[in-house]
Amino acid sequence: MASQDLPWYVLYTKPRNEKKVAQRLLEAGYNVYCPLQKVRRQWSDRTKVVEEPLFKSYLFIQIEEHRRDEVFTFPGTVRYLFWLRRPAQVRQVEINTIQKWLGEYNHEDIDISDIQPGDLVRITSGQFSGEEAVLLDRTHHKAVVQLKELGIQLSLSLSNNDLLAL
Repeated sequence: MASQDLPWYVLYTKPRNEKKVAQRLLEAGYNVYCPLQKVRRQWSDRTKVVEEPLFKSYLFIQIEEHRRDEVFTFPGTVRYLFWLRRPAQVRQVEINTIQKWLGEYNHEDIDISDIQPGDLVRITSGQFSGEEAVLLDRTHHKAVVQLKELGIQLSLSLSNNDLLAL
């Protein structure tokens, strides 16, 4: 079976073990995706940008169903996430959407006063160009939208030109 045809499963890890488990699984030849976001952390003596997992204690693994139990030989793995008594599967399009979102959303301007929360919008630029979303909330510098494909809420920096009311 081709790698693209395999389902993605959600693997639960011990807290703060996401990157280590993902690295071990990658080295063993598994197709693993641990979405990381850059976060600014401040300590008493310095500020630093660090990469943290987007989903705490979760990573995605693409594996054949009959091989799913092999991952439990790796330290830090706990279990699979289940939905309706079956291991939760994530579609490739949803993985692609997460990757696009983490890829490059760095618009700084915002003025979306014409669009109100609850409105259906289309994102017109950047990695999410063409995606439909529901505007959930807006502030002076950010818009919180819910992407229809994933059903997750994202806080994005968008300019007025980046959203089109539908």
